[in-house]
Amino acid sequence: MGNPTIQPRKLLKDLFAAAVQAADPMHCLHAHLPTPPKGRTVVVGAGKGVAQLARAFEQLWPTPVEGTVVTRYGYGAACERIEVLEAAHPVPDRAGLKASERLFERVSGLTEDDLVVALICGGGSALLPAPPQGFSLEDEIELNHILLKSGAPISVMNALRKQFSRIKGGRLAAAAVPARVSSLVVSDIPGDNPAFVASGPTIADAATPLEALQAANQYNISLPSRIHAHIEQNALKWTGGEPQSTQNTIRIIASAGVSLEAAAAKARAHGLEAVILSDGMEGEAREAGLFHAALALEIEKADRPFSRPVVLLSGGETTVTVRGAGRGGRNTEFLLSFANRIAGARHIHALAADTDGIDGTEDNAGAFADGTTAARLLQKGLQAGTLLAGNDAWSGFAAIDDLFVTGPTGTNVNDFRAILIA
Repeated sequence: MGNPTIQPRKLLKDLFAAAVQAADPMHCLHAHLPTPPKGRTVVVGAGKGVAQLARAFEQLWPTPVEGTVVTRYGYGAACERIEVLEAAHPVPDRAGLKASERLFERVSGLTEDDLVVALICGGGSALLPAPPQGFSLEDEIELNHILLKSGAPISVMNALRKQFSRIKGGRLAAAAVPARVSSLVVSDIPGDNPAFVASGPTIADAATPLEALQAANQYNISLPSRIHAHIEQNALKWTGGEPQSTQNTIRIIASAGVSLEAAAAKARAHGLEAVILSDGMEGEAREAGLFHAALALEIEKADRPFSRPVVLLSGGETTVTVRGAGRGGRNTEFLLSFANRIAGARHIHALAADTDGIDGTEDNAGAFADGTTAARLLQKGLQAGTLLAGNDAWSGFAAIDDLFVTGPTGTNVNDFRAILIA
Protein backbone atom coordinates (compact mmCIF):
# COMPACT_ATOMS: atom_id res chain seq x y z
CA MET A 1 0.00 0.00 0.00
CA GLY A 2 1.23 3.52 -0.76
CA ASN A 3 0.81 4.50 2.89
CA PRO A 4 1.34 1.52 5.24
CA THR A 5 -0.28 3.38 8.16
CA ILE A 6 -3.69 3.48 6.48
CA GLN A 7 -6.40 1.38 8.09
CA PRO A 8 -8.74 0.21 5.28
CA ARG A 9 -12.06 0.68 7.04
CA LYS A 10 -11.11 4.04 8.50
CA LEU A 11 -10.07 5.17 5.02
CA LEU A 12 -13.36 3.99 3.52
CA LYS A 13 -15.31 5.84 6.23
CA ASP A 14 -13.28 9.00 5.51
CA LEU A 15 -14.13 8.76 1.81
CA PHE A 16 -17.84 8.37 2.58
CA ALA A 17 -17.69 11.37 4.92
CA ALA A 18 -16.04 13.47 2.20
CA ALA A 19 -18.77 12.50 -0.28
CA VAL A 20 -21.53 13.45 2.16
CA GLN A 21 -19.80 16.71 3.11
CA ALA A 22 -19.71 17.78 -0.55
CA ALA A 23 -23.51 17.56 -0.62
CA ASP A 24 -24.02 19.33 2.72
CA PRO A 25 -26.85 21.90 2.37
CA MET A 26 -24.87 24.87 3.72
CA HIS A 27 -22.05 23.99 1.35
CA CYS A 28 -24.08 23.58 -1.83
CA LEU A 29 -27.05 25.98 -1.47
CA HIS A 30 -25.28 29.33 -1.25
CA ALA A 31 -24.15 29.64 -4.87
CA HIS A 32 -27.60 28.77 -6.28
CA LEU A 33 -29.99 31.06 -4.43
CA PRO A 34 -32.47 32.89 -6.70
CA THR A 35 -33.07 36.63 -6.67
CA PRO A 36 -35.42 37.61 -3.82
CA PRO A 37 -38.90 38.67 -5.01
CA LYS A 38 -40.87 41.84 -4.43
CA GLY A 39 -43.52 39.79 -2.66
CA ARG A 40 -43.57 36.66 -0.53
CA THR A 41 -41.01 33.82 -0.52
CA VAL A 42 -42.73 30.46 -0.03
CA VAL A 43 -40.64 27.31 0.40
CA VAL A 44 -42.05 23.89 -0.46
CA GLY A 45 -40.16 20.64 -0.76
CA ALA A 46 -39.80 16.94 -0.16
CA GLY A 47 -37.11 14.34 0.32
CA LYS A 48 -35.02 12.54 2.91
CA GLY A 49 -32.63 15.49 3.22
CA VAL A 50 -35.11 18.33 2.75
CA ALA A 51 -35.40 19.42 6.40
CA GLN A 52 -31.68 20.17 6.49
CA LEU A 53 -32.00 22.02 3.17
CA ALA A 54 -34.85 24.09 4.63
CA ARG A 55 -32.86 24.93 7.75
CA ALA A 56 -29.87 26.02 5.66
CA PHE A 57 -32.14 28.07 3.37
CA GLU A 58 -33.58 29.94 6.36
CA GLN A 59 -30.09 30.89 7.49
CA LEU A 60 -28.96 32.01 4.03
CA TRP A 61 -32.10 33.81 2.77
CA PRO A 62 -32.00 37.61 3.23
CA THR A 63 -35.77 38.31 3.40
CA PRO A 64 -38.76 36.82 5.30
CA VAL A 65 -39.67 33.25 4.34
CA GLU A 66 -42.50 30.82 5.00
CA GLY A 67 -43.43 27.37 3.76
CA THR A 68 -43.68 23.62 4.31
CA VAL A 69 -41.44 20.66 3.54
CA VAL A 70 -41.96 16.94 4.15
CA THR A 71 -39.32 14.38 5.06
CA ARG A 72 -39.09 10.79 6.26
CA TYR A 73 -39.97 9.94 9.86
CA GLY A 74 -36.96 10.63 12.06
CA TYR A 75 -35.26 12.87 9.47
CA GLY A 76 -36.63 16.20 10.67
CA ALA A 77 -34.59 19.26 11.62
CA ALA A 78 -35.51 22.32 13.68
CA CYS A 79 -36.58 25.25 11.48
CA GLU A 80 -37.82 28.62 12.73
CA ARG A 81 -40.15 29.68 9.92
CA ILE A 82 -40.51 26.70 7.59
CA GLU A 83 -42.89 23.97 8.73
CA VAL A 84 -41.33 20.46 8.68
CA LEU A 85 -43.73 17.53 8.31
CA GLU A 86 -42.80 13.86 8.45
CA ALA A 87 -44.27 10.92 6.56
CA ALA A 88 -43.50 7.34 5.58
CA HIS A 89 -40.83 6.16 3.16
CA PRO A 90 -40.50 4.06 1.01
CA VAL A 91 -44.21 3.16 1.23
CA PRO A 92 -46.57 6.20 1.39
CA ASP A 93 -48.97 6.80 4.28
CA ARG A 94 -51.77 9.20 5.24
CA ALA A 95 -49.32 11.67 6.75
CA GLY A 96 -47.78 12.00 3.29
CA LEU A 97 -51.22 12.46 1.76
CA LYS A 98 -51.89 15.34 4.18
CA ALA A 99 -48.45 16.78 3.45
CA SER A 100 -49.22 16.88 -0.29
CA GLU A 101 -52.41 18.82 0.39
CA ARG A 102 -50.47 21.18 2.66
CA LEU A 103 -48.01 21.95 -0.16
CA PHE A 104 -50.91 22.75 -2.48
CA GLU A 105 -52.28 25.12 0.18
CA ARG A 106 -48.91 26.85 0.42
CA VAL A 107 -48.71 27.66 -3.30
CA SER A 108 -52.34 28.69 -3.79
CA GLY A 109 -53.39 32.35 -4.10
CA LEU A 110 -49.91 33.66 -4.96
CA THR A 111 -49.20 36.58 -7.29
CA GLU A 112 -46.61 37.26 -9.97
CA ASP A 113 -44.59 39.20 -7.37
CA ASP A 114 -44.18 36.07 -5.23
CA LEU A 115 -41.50 33.37 -5.39
CA VAL A 116 -41.88 29.65 -4.69
CA VAL A 117 -38.59 27.95 -3.81
CA ALA A 118 -38.86 24.19 -4.26
CA LEU A 119 -36.26 22.18 -2.33
CA ILE A 120 -36.23 18.74 -3.92
CA CYS A 121 -34.16 15.67 -3.11
CA GLY A 122 -34.38 11.89 -3.26
CA GLY A 123 -37.22 10.14 -1.47
CA GLY A 124 -39.80 12.75 -2.37
CA SER A 125 -41.84 10.42 -4.56
CA ALA A 126 -42.99 8.27 -1.63
CA LEU A 127 -43.36 11.27 0.67
CA LEU A 128 -45.83 13.05 -1.65
CA PRO A 129 -48.69 10.67 -2.42
CA ALA A 130 -51.57 12.33 -4.25
CA PRO A 131 -53.59 9.76 -6.21
CA PRO A 132 -55.77 10.91 -9.11
CA GLN A 133 -59.42 11.71 -8.53
CA GLY A 134 -61.42 8.54 -8.05
CA PHE A 135 -58.49 6.60 -6.57
CA SER A 136 -57.33 6.12 -2.98
CA LEU A 137 -54.10 6.14 -1.05
CA GLU A 138 -54.31 2.35 -1.00
CA ASP A 139 -54.13 2.36 -4.80
CA GLU A 140 -50.94 4.42 -4.70
CA ILE A 141 -49.47 2.17 -2.00
CA GLU A 142 -50.20 -0.89 -4.14
CA LEU A 143 -48.49 0.71 -7.13
CA ASN A 144 -45.50 1.62 -4.98
CA HIS A 145 -45.12 -1.95 -3.68
CA ILE A 146 -45.16 -3.29 -7.24
CA LEU A 147 -42.57 -0.78 -8.43
CA LEU A 148 -40.22 -1.35 -5.48
CA LYS A 149 -40.17 -5.11 -6.16
CA SER A 150 -39.87 -4.80 -9.95
CA GLY A 151 -36.12 -4.22 -10.27
CA ALA A 152 -36.83 -1.42 -12.78
CA PRO A 153 -34.57 1.66 -12.91
CA ILE A 154 -35.68 4.63 -10.81
CA SER A 155 -36.41 6.61 -14.00
CA VAL A 156 -39.00 4.00 -15.04
CA MET A 157 -40.56 3.86 -11.58
CA ASN A 158 -40.86 7.63 -11.43
CA ALA A 159 -42.28 7.83 -14.96
CA LEU A 160 -45.13 5.59 -13.83
CA ARG A 161 -45.58 7.41 -10.52
CA LYS A 162 -45.97 10.70 -12.41
CA GLN A 163 -48.80 9.27 -14.51
CA PHE A 164 -50.70 8.37 -11.35
CA SER A 165 -50.44 11.59 -9.36
CA ARG A 166 -51.96 15.04 -8.90
CA ILE A 167 -48.70 16.57 -7.63
CA LYS A 168 -45.80 14.96 -9.51
CA GLY A 169 -44.60 15.79 -13.02
CA GLY A 170 -44.69 19.56 -12.56
CA ARG A 171 -48.25 19.73 -11.24
CA LEU A 172 -47.28 21.49 -8.02
CA ALA A 173 -45.56 24.24 -10.04
CA ALA A 174 -48.66 24.55 -12.23
CA ALA A 175 -50.71 25.16 -9.07
CA ALA A 176 -48.36 28.03 -8.13
CA VAL A 177 -49.07 30.11 -11.28
CA PRO A 178 -48.60 33.09 -11.64
CA ALA A 179 -45.80 32.99 -9.04
CA ARG A 180 -42.22 32.36 -10.18
CA VAL A 181 -40.82 28.95 -9.17
CA SER A 182 -37.15 28.19 -8.46
CA SER A 183 -36.39 24.47 -8.10
CA LEU A 184 -33.18 23.67 -6.21
CA VAL A 185 -32.47 19.97 -6.69
CA VAL A 186 -30.13 17.54 -4.96
CA SER A 187 -29.85 14.82 -7.58
CA ASP A 188 -29.93 11.16 -6.63
CA ILE A 189 -30.67 10.11 -10.21
CA PRO A 190 -28.16 8.63 -12.68
CA GLY A 191 -27.73 11.26 -15.39
CA ASP A 192 -28.97 14.07 -13.10
CA ASN A 193 -32.23 14.71 -14.96
CA PRO A 194 -34.00 17.02 -12.46
CA ALA A 195 -37.43 15.93 -13.68
CA PHE A 196 -36.74 12.44 -12.33
CA VAL A 197 -35.75 13.51 -8.78
CA ALA A 198 -38.72 12.90 -6.45
CA SER A 199 -40.75 12.51 -9.67
CA GLY A 200 -40.39 16.25 -10.32
CA PRO A 201 -43.27 17.92 -8.42
CA THR A 202 -42.24 21.32 -9.78
CA ILE A 203 -40.57 20.20 -13.02
CA ALA A 204 -42.61 19.27 -16.06
CA ASP A 205 -41.61 16.12 -17.91
CA ALA A 206 -42.03 15.53 -21.63
CA ALA A 207 -42.53 11.76 -21.15
CA THR A 208 -45.99 10.65 -22.26
CA PRO A 209 -48.40 8.19 -20.59
CA LEU A 210 -47.88 5.84 -23.54
CA GLU A 211 -44.11 5.86 -23.00
CA ALA A 212 -44.66 5.05 -19.33
CA LEU A 213 -46.80 2.04 -20.25
CA GLN A 214 -44.23 0.88 -22.78
CA ALA A 215 -41.56 1.06 -20.08
CA ALA A 216 -43.77 -1.01 -17.77
CA ASN A 217 -44.05 -3.68 -20.47
CA GLN A 218 -40.29 -3.61 -21.07
CA TYR A 219 -39.60 -4.40 -17.40
CA ASN A 220 -42.51 -6.83 -17.02
CA ILE A 221 -44.27 -4.62 -14.49
CA SER A 222 -47.81 -5.90 -14.06
CA LEU A 223 -49.90 -2.85 -13.18
CA PRO A 224 -53.26 -3.25 -11.41
CA SER A 225 -55.99 -3.17 -14.06
CA ARG A 226 -57.63 0.05 -12.80
CA ILE A 227 -54.31 1.89 -12.72
CA HIS A 228 -53.34 0.57 -16.17
CA ALA A 229 -56.72 1.70 -17.54
CA HIS A 230 -56.29 5.17 -16.01
CA ILE A 231 -52.88 5.70 -17.60
CA GLU A 232 -54.16 4.26 -20.89
CA GLN A 233 -57.07 6.72 -20.91
CA ASN A 234 -54.64 9.58 -20.29
CA ALA A 235 -52.55 8.35 -23.21
CA LEU A 236 -55.56 8.58 -25.53
CA LYS A 237 -56.21 12.23 -24.63
CA TRP A 238 -52.57 13.30 -24.16
CA THR A 239 -51.88 16.81 -25.42
CA GLY A 240 -48.65 17.54 -23.56
CA GLY A 241 -47.26 17.74 -20.04
CA GLU A 242 -47.80 20.42 -17.44
CA PRO A 243 -46.61 23.74 -18.90
CA GLN A 244 -43.29 25.02 -17.54
CA SER A 245 -43.24 28.78 -17.15
CA THR A 246 -40.34 30.53 -18.84
CA GLN A 247 -39.82 32.41 -15.56
CA ASN A 248 -39.18 29.18 -13.65
CA THR A 249 -35.59 28.15 -12.98
CA ILE A 250 -34.07 24.75 -12.23
CA ARG A 251 -30.68 24.22 -10.60
CA ILE A 252 -28.87 20.99 -9.68
CA ILE A 253 -27.11 22.03 -6.47
CA ALA A 254 -25.52 18.69 -5.53
CA SER A 255 -25.03 15.35 -7.25
CA ALA A 256 -23.23 12.01 -7.10
CA GLY A 257 -20.55 13.26 -9.48
CA VAL A 258 -19.55 16.15 -7.21
CA SER A 259 -19.49 13.87 -4.16
CA LEU A 260 -17.36 11.25 -5.90
CA GLU A 261 -14.85 13.93 -6.90
CA ALA A 262 -14.63 14.95 -3.23
CA ALA A 263 -14.01 11.35 -2.20
CA ALA A 264 -11.34 10.98 -4.87
CA ALA A 265 -9.59 14.10 -3.58
CA LYS A 266 -9.66 12.67 -0.06
CA ALA A 267 -8.11 9.39 -1.27
CA ARG A 268 -5.32 11.28 -3.04
CA ALA A 269 -4.69 13.25 0.15
CA HIS A 270 -3.99 9.88 1.75
CA GLY A 271 -1.42 9.14 -0.96
CA LEU A 272 -3.63 6.81 -3.01
CA GLU A 273 -4.64 6.93 -6.65
CA ALA A 274 -8.41 7.16 -7.12
CA VAL A 275 -10.49 6.23 -10.16
CA ILE A 276 -14.15 7.21 -10.62
CA LEU A 277 -15.73 4.43 -12.67
CA SER A 278 -19.12 6.13 -13.08
CA ASP A 279 -21.56 8.31 -11.17
CA GLY A 280 -24.57 6.79 -12.94
CA MET A 281 -24.45 3.02 -12.59
CA GLU A 282 -27.78 1.23 -12.83
CA GLY A 283 -28.97 -2.36 -13.15
CA GLU A 284 -29.28 -5.26 -10.72
CA ALA A 285 -27.25 -4.67 -7.56
CA ARG A 286 -25.88 -8.22 -7.49
CA GLU A 287 -24.72 -7.96 -11.11
CA ALA A 288 -23.01 -4.64 -10.39
CA GLY A 289 -21.32 -6.38 -7.46
CA LEU A 290 -19.92 -9.05 -9.76
CA PHE A 291 -18.59 -6.44 -12.19
CA HIS A 292 -16.82 -4.49 -9.45
CA ALA A 293 -15.43 -7.72 -7.99
CA ALA A 294 -14.03 -8.87 -11.33
CA LEU A 295 -12.32 -5.53 -11.82
CA ALA A 296 -10.87 -5.52 -8.29
CA LEU A 297 -9.55 -9.08 -8.69
CA GLU A 298 -7.91 -8.22 -12.01
CA ILE A 299 -6.14 -5.28 -10.39
CA GLU A 300 -5.02 -7.44 -7.45
CA LYS A 301 -3.74 -10.19 -9.73
CA ALA A 302 -2.25 -8.32 -12.67
CA ASP A 303 -2.16 -4.57 -11.93
CA ARG A 304 -4.52 -3.88 -14.81
CA PRO A 305 -6.34 -1.81 -15.91
CA PHE A 306 -5.09 0.17 -12.88
CA SER A 307 -2.05 -0.35 -10.69
CA ARG A 308 -2.15 -0.99 -6.97
CA PRO A 309 -2.67 0.71 -4.62
CA VAL A 310 -5.86 2.28 -5.96
CA VAL A 311 -9.35 3.22 -4.83
CA LEU A 312 -12.26 2.54 -7.19
CA LEU A 313 -15.27 4.83 -6.73
CA SER A 314 -18.73 4.61 -8.24
CA GLY A 315 -22.23 6.01 -7.71
CA GLY A 316 -25.67 5.82 -9.23
CA GLU A 317 -28.68 3.76 -8.24
CA THR A 318 -28.82 0.02 -8.68
CA THR A 319 -32.02 -1.96 -8.21
CA VAL A 320 -33.09 -5.21 -6.58
CA THR A 321 -35.66 -7.56 -8.05
CA VAL A 322 -37.22 -8.89 -4.85
CA ARG A 323 -37.65 -12.66 -4.91
CA GLY A 324 -37.28 -13.49 -1.20
CA ALA A 325 -38.63 -12.20 2.08
CA GLY A 326 -35.28 -11.26 3.60
CA ARG A 327 -34.03 -7.94 4.91
CA GLY A 328 -31.68 -5.55 3.17
CA GLY A 329 -31.23 -2.93 0.50
CA ARG A 330 -29.44 -2.51 -2.79
CA ASN A 331 -26.08 -1.61 -1.23
CA THR A 332 -25.90 -4.65 1.05
CA GLU A 333 -27.07 -6.85 -1.84
CA PHE A 334 -24.35 -5.36 -4.07
CA LEU A 335 -21.75 -5.95 -1.37
CA LEU A 336 -22.77 -9.53 -0.58
CA SER A 337 -22.50 -10.44 -4.26
CA PHE A 338 -19.13 -8.65 -4.36
CA ALA A 339 -17.88 -10.43 -1.22
CA ASN A 340 -18.88 -13.85 -2.51
CA ARG A 341 -16.87 -13.28 -5.69
CA ILE A 342 -13.69 -11.98 -3.98
CA ALA A 343 -13.63 -14.71 -1.28
CA GLY A 344 -10.04 -15.29 -0.19
CA ALA A 345 -8.63 -12.10 -1.74
CA ARG A 346 -5.99 -10.62 0.55
CA HIS A 347 -5.85 -6.99 -0.56
CA ILE A 348 -9.45 -5.96 -1.37
CA HIS A 349 -11.62 -3.92 1.02
CA ALA A 350 -14.97 -2.34 0.16
CA LEU A 351 -17.74 -0.11 1.46
CA ALA A 352 -21.12 0.30 -0.22
CA ALA A 353 -23.65 2.67 1.34
CA ASP A 354 -26.49 5.07 0.60
CA THR A 355 -25.49 8.68 1.17
CA ASP A 356 -28.76 9.41 3.00
CA GLY A 357 -27.81 6.94 5.74
CA ILE A 358 -30.49 4.34 5.01
CA ASP A 359 -30.14 1.30 2.75
CA GLY A 360 -33.56 -0.07 1.91
CA THR A 361 -35.84 -0.29 4.92
CA GLU A 362 -33.27 -0.98 7.65
CA ASP A 363 -31.32 1.45 9.86
CA ASN A 364 -27.90 0.95 8.25
CA ALA A 365 -26.39 3.00 5.44
CA GLY A 366 -24.64 -0.05 3.99
CA ALA A 367 -21.86 -2.45 4.96
CA PHE A 368 -18.19 -3.37 4.69
CA ALA A 369 -16.69 -6.40 2.93
CA ASP A 370 -13.30 -7.93 2.24
CA GLY A 371 -11.79 -11.27 1.26
CA THR A 372 -12.71 -12.81 4.62
CA THR A 373 -16.42 -11.94 4.52
CA ALA A 374 -17.64 -15.20 2.91
CA ALA A 375 -15.57 -17.33 5.30
CA ARG A 376 -16.82 -15.44 8.35
CA LEU A 377 -20.39 -15.94 7.18
CA LEU A 378 -19.75 -19.69 6.97
CA GLN A 379 -18.47 -19.64 10.53
CA LYS A 380 -21.91 -18.31 11.50
CA GLY A 381 -23.63 -21.08 9.53
CA LEU A 382 -24.57 -18.72 6.68
CA GLN A 383 -23.86 -18.95 2.96
CA ALA A 384 -23.64 -15.89 0.74
CA GLY A 385 -25.50 -17.61 -2.11
CA THR A 386 -28.41 -18.60 0.11
CA LEU A 387 -28.65 -15.11 1.58
CA LEU A 388 -28.68 -13.58 -1.92
CA ALA A 389 -31.40 -15.98 -3.06
CA GLY A 390 -33.60 -14.72 -0.22
CA ASN A 391 -32.66 -11.03 -0.61
CA ASP A 392 -31.36 -11.27 2.95
CA ALA A 393 -28.01 -9.48 2.78
CA TRP A 394 -28.73 -7.41 5.90
CA SER A 395 -28.97 -10.52 8.06
CA GLY A 396 -25.60 -11.75 6.82
CA PHE A 397 -23.72 -8.53 7.49
CA ALA A 398 -25.48 -8.11 10.85
CA ALA A 399 -24.37 -11.60 11.89
CA ILE A 400 -20.69 -10.76 11.32
CA ASP A 401 -20.99 -7.21 12.67
CA ASP A 402 -20.07 -5.55 9.36
CA LEU A 403 -23.04 -3.20 8.96
CA PHE A 404 -22.18 0.48 8.39
CA VAL A 405 -24.52 2.66 10.47
CA THR A 406 -24.41 6.46 10.21
CA GLY A 407 -27.92 7.66 11.04
CA PRO A 408 -29.58 10.30 8.82
CA THR A 409 -26.91 12.32 6.99
CA GLY A 410 -29.07 15.26 5.96
CA THR A 411 -28.48 14.78 2.25
CA ASN A 412 -28.99 12.23 -0.52
CA VAL A 413 -26.93 11.83 -3.69
CA ASN A 414 -27.64 8.10 -3.84
CA ASP A 415 -25.30 5.12 -3.72
CA PHE A 416 -21.64 5.42 -2.79
CA ARG A 417 -19.19 2.59 -3.45
CA ALA A 418 -15.50 2.66 -2.55
CA ILE A 419 -13.16 -0.29 -3.14
CA LEU A 420 -9.56 -0.24 -1.95
CA ILE A 421 -7.11 -2.58 -3.65
CA ALA A 422 -4.07 -2.35 -1.42
